[in-house]
Amino acid sequence: MAQSTETTDWVSRFADEVIEESERRAPGKPVVVASGLSPSGPIHLGNLREVMTPHLVADEIRRRGHRVRHLISWDDYDRYRKVPAGIEGVDETWAEHIGKPLTSVPAPKGSPYPSWAEHFKAAMVESLAELGVEFDGISQTEQYTSGAYREQILHAMRHRGDIDAVLDQYRTKKAPAKKQQQKAVDEAELEAAEGSGAAAEDDGSTGSAGYFPYKPYCGNCEKDLTTVTSYDDDSTELTYSCTACGFSETVRLSEFNRGKLVWKVDWPMRWAHEGVIFEPSGVDHSSPGSSFQVGGQIVGIFGGEQPIGPMYAFVGISGMAKMSSSRGGVPTPADALKIMEPQLLRWLYARRRPNQSFKVAFDQEIQRLYDEWDRLDAKVADGTALPADAAAHSRAVGTASGALPTTPRPLPYRTLASVADITGGHADQALRILSDFDPARPLASLDEARPRYDRAEAWISLHVPADQRTIVRTEPDGELLASLDEQGRESLRLLVDGLADHWSLDGLTHHVYGVPKVQAGFPADATPKELPPEIKTAQRSFFALLYHLLVGRDTGPRLPTLLLAVGQERVRRLLGH
Repeated sequence: MAQSTETTDWVSRFADEVIEESERRAPGKPVVVASGLSPSGPIHLGNLREVMTPHLVADEIRRRGHRVRHLISWDDYDRYRKVPAGIEGVDETWAEHIGKPLTSVPAPKGSPYPSWAEHFKAAMVESLAELGVEFDGISQTEQYTSGAYREQILHAMRHRGDIDAVLDQYRTKKAPAKKQQQKAVDEAELEAAEGSGAAAEDDGSTGSAGYFPYKPYCGNCEKDLTTVTSYDDDSTELTYSCTACGFSETVRLSEFNRGKLVWKVDWPMRWAHEGVIFEPSGVDHSSPGSSFQVGGQIVGIFGGEQPIGPMYAFVGISGMAKMSSSRGGVPTPADALKIMEPQLLRWLYARRRPNQSFKVAFDQEIQRLYDEWDRLDAKVADGTALPADAAAHSRAVGTASGALPTTPRPLPYRTLASVADITGGHADQALRILSDFDPARPLASLDEARPRYDRAEAWISLHVPADQRTIVRTEPDGELLASLDEQGRESLRLLVDGLADHWSLDGLTHHVYGVPKVQAGFPADATPKELPPEIKTAQRSFFALLYHLLVGRDTGPRLPTLLLAVGQERVRRLLGH
């Protein structure tokens, strides 16, 4: 078995297995791992797991000095199934293209790309580059229309009886009850979800002329609503008719390049053709009669073996309800990369085994995720991180080709978000506030806090509702100030008197928490263990008073950050001093 790295995370374990299997099947050749993506609409964060799982394994294999190819098959020769809802630049007229290859469907209005497939493919390619994912892209349109699969198609037609016998094992089985699952990852999952082999476009069609695993696109209307009515193995003459437009013709399949194998035959054909060793699949692929299970039997007809294929689980979204529907209501990797650095997004996929579900946060949870990431970063730096955690961190921050670009001064995300919120994105004001966080090492430029600052600013503007944004008062709340008792006025005086001496993030943190302690007769640096429970109550009341006087609400950004953002003079004025 290939020598494992010193870590024992899931990526290393799969790398061991894949290297050993590749040496058995194809000694001396590059290790081949694969992903499949259908650009039938926005390629979302669930689809990204289809890519990140083999990417991480391929990268580990590459780190060990082995040659490896990560293939991404763009299923752009799939049929256009339906008009997705909420896509900008698309209306009901796109329904006339249903049944055509995705590369024959026009792109949304205003797109610079020549087809529907290229439009949605381009956004994913850009995101993968930002994430450091190296791959070899294969267009299935190019493969089929160039004749690259001609021998495989003819082989499948010669052995259609054997293929039909495999599929027939599942056609009579009762379809499993549908469960609430992740949106199908590609065309294959959509078809698999329709039942255990019952969908005609999934298995191929069986009629009076027999079973055929190949479906032509119509020579007149370009749609796949065709039926093969006869086929001769010797001459390869194939006759089909189109139910959409009534067109029919007879062609020689040995020369014909306008059609494709049905999915449950196409996928195992590719495994054999490309020599794929590792390819994960979504939950719908692993159900009885699904394409992965059936493909494991059909691949032998093409002289190949089924890849190592772990099932990957649901990728959820928190805060999705606030997302714009302009992309069809489904968050994409590009959406995530607007609000988080590539390292964080890579880490979310690297730290969980493929069969474990997780969420990508677009709401307040992103601040907690960033806090967790920064704690891990510190543990890795001082050598206290657990081996599996350190491995996930290493896979997040870079690849075998090198480290990903990073933020020179990675200040806390929640702090950057608060500053962007309070300043309305005003760069000069943001630099002034951020420079006060650590007076001993002031920022010389906002670029030192980028790109993390830009991601936090984008999160505030894109995903925080207007009624949750922070608006600092322009004038003191005279009524509230006049209503304060002596204790309330004393607390404000203690705070204001110590501002200048504590004007840094750490200093203000200690000062704000210390005021109620001092008022109760305790030292400002007394620990919670040294204090009675009522001090916490006094602190909460004091904090609520400050929020009301500064932003007119019960809560807001962390008070030390808020105070720095507002500035000493304005704080004094709003607190009546």
